[in-house]
Formats: sequence, structure tokens, C-alpha cells
Amino acid sequence: MREASVPCLLPTFDDRVLNGHASMVIDAAETNPRQAFHHDIVRERYIFDGPHPPYEPFETVLPDEVPTNRVPTASDVDLSVVVPTFNEEENVGRLVDRVREALADRFRWELVLVDDGSSDATALRAWEASSEDPRVRLVRLARNYGQSTATQAGFDHARGDVVVTMDGDLQNDPEDIPAAVGKLREGYDLVAGYRVRRKDRLFARKIPSWIANRIITLITGVPIRDNGCSLKAYRRDLLERTTLYSDLHRFIPAMAVGSAGARIAQIPVRHHPRLHGESKYGLSRIFKVLADLLTIKMIQSFRLRPLRLAWGASLLSLLPASLFGIVALAKSTGIHYGPGTVFTGVSLVFGSLAAFLLLLGLVAEVAVHYRGSHVRRQPPIVREWIP
Repeated sequence: MREASVPCLLPTFDDRVLNGHASMVIDAAETNPRQAFHHDIVRERYIFDGPHPPYEPFETVLPDEVPTNRVPTASDVDLSVVVPTFNEEENVGRLVDRVREALADRFRWELVLVDDGSSDATALRAWEASSEDPRVRLVRLARNYGQSTATQAGFDHARGDVVVTMDGDLQNDPEDIPAAVGKLREGYDLVAGYRVRRKDRLFARKIPSWIANRIITLITGVPIRDNGCSLKAYRRDLLERTTLYSDLHRFIPAMAVGSAGARIAQIPVRHHPRLHGESKYGLSRIFKVLADLLTIKMIQSFRLRPLRLAWGASLLSLLPASLFGIVALAKSTGIHYGPGTVFTGVSLVFGSLAAFLLLLGLVAEVAVHYRGSHVRRQPPIVREWIP
């Protein structure tokens, strides 16, 4: 049994044994800063954190043996396939077999299975696959965080220069991975798949998805045919400029274009009906998509120039302030339109709001420039140069 000697930044708790495994915590400050957050939530084999009282502990405990036939270094991996999973115990074994058959010896690849706090035996099935094949890796999260955070955890642990994502329910076909990687090598930064002959319910999935894709294209200006398709291929340097949270995994192409000017290609991919388990999504996600879409639009338009947003909002507030001010002035000169104090008060309120928004924009602009001068920035993506 391993023992941890690194200091703990989380709230202290008495040492205890979780089903035969000693509790231990990774010190986030001693890790890669990009992975600091995820080291607080990731349990990858003998990485366990302290108890989370609001959440139930894992029902499945991994065996005590540590596989020794691991892929030693990142230089041995060209392609990483990241698959977030949640309660997919019946699909994990078939998924590993299908990926192994599709990739075979074409690439130096690894399969990163992210268990997003499953309550079934998903983690155990992934561990068993990892024990049999050194190219299969398991990242186990401390609880269910959602697909975006699970995908980001997979990105942080992936070691390939090319990263491919897909769903764990095998509705995406691993046979499409080589085509996506081949298209990426033509000079693109991101390759997005779009599902042809989609095997989903018409009114519950297809029609809402069709409407959502049109709205997303209209607002973001990035014409992706199928934002909900998880099968995508990315270059490593693009992912290093992207951080996922909430449900932003659907908007990676829009974020990539807005923040890095990514070149995107689209290819048709196959789609299969779900054979085991239940879908984790329904119509309730519409409101989350709309909220995240507003976030993406703000990031695209005002990420580096927040004063523009504040200036526009200030002008909108200044308009009613001016109108009510003119009426108040007319009242004071003898033209009676109503109680003059009311118009004067409303004019002052809107005028104060306009001034506040303008000052807020100035503060945000100073904060952006301060961060740019004191925090190491990601360099721009250079595609060609002449030495």
C-alpha cells in the first residue's frame, strides 16, 4: 500500500482507510498549473482525496494491484482518444475492443477513459481493460462533474499531439477516427464530425438538435453542422488554449475560432443506436445550452475589449436619461407634462447607471491589460513562416 508524504491544501481530516485504501491527497500547488484544479477532483488509481460529505462514496473499489505494463513516456504516444463515461459498464468492454480494432497498429495511440463519478462498475471495467492493455488509461473523478469537466480532465491527462474525443455509448463509431486524423493532418486545427442517418428519436433529439445548430451558427458565426456530435479531432496546441466548464464542450469549435482563429474542417461520420444503458440528456439541457451560448458570444465579442460592451450598455441607459431630462427641463420652463420631480429623478437614475456602466468597463479594461502584462500569455498559433 502506498503512503503519501506531500502536504495537503484541502481541509484537514483524520487519516482513515477507505475499503482497504489509505486516503491521500495530491498537492495541487506542486503540479502543472493547468492541471491544478483537476488534480483536486481526479482519482487515477492510487490518487484519492478527502471525503465529500454531500456526496456518496464510490460503490466500486478498484483492486489493489498496480499494472506495471504501462506506456512509459508521452513521446511514445501520437494519438490520444479521450472518452468521458458515466454509468456505461455494459459499453466499456465493447468500446475498448472497437477502438483497438479501428486503430490497430496505424498509430501510436492511447485510450483515456474518464469515469465521471459512475455509480456502477464502469471504473472497474475500465481498470480491467487497462490491466490487459497498457494503451488503455483510467482517470476517475471524485464525483459526477458533467461531460465538459470530464472531457477537460481527459485533455489534461492525454499525451498525444492529436486528441480525438467520442462518446462512451458507442453511438459514435471508432472506425471514423482514422478519417478524422487524416483530415486533421491536411493542415486543419480541428476536425468536427457530423452525424449522417442519425439513430435518435425525431421529436426528442433530432428536431431540437437541428434548431439548436441553426441558432448556434447564427449567433457565433461558426457554421458547424452538428455541434452535438462528440467525435472531433484536435491539435494539442489548440487544446492548450481552451478550458472547458459548465456545458461548453458543445461550443469548442466556436471557442477555438474566437480565441485562436482555428481552421476547422467537417467530415461525415456514422451514428449507431444505443444498445446498452440510458441517455444522459433530454430536453432540459436546452436552457443550459442557451446560457452557455450567451457566454460564448460574450467571449467572442468582448473577451479582450470589455469596454466596448460597457460603452454600448452605457449608451442604452443614456438614451432614457436624456429623454426624461428633456421632459423635466420642459416642465421647469412652464410646459406641464406631469410631476417634474418624477422625471428629474428617473433621469438621474438612468444617468447614474450609464456612468456606473462606463466606469465598470474602464475597470474591466484595466484588469485585462494588467493580466496581459503580468500573466504569461499563450503565444499565437503560427501556421507558416519563412526562416
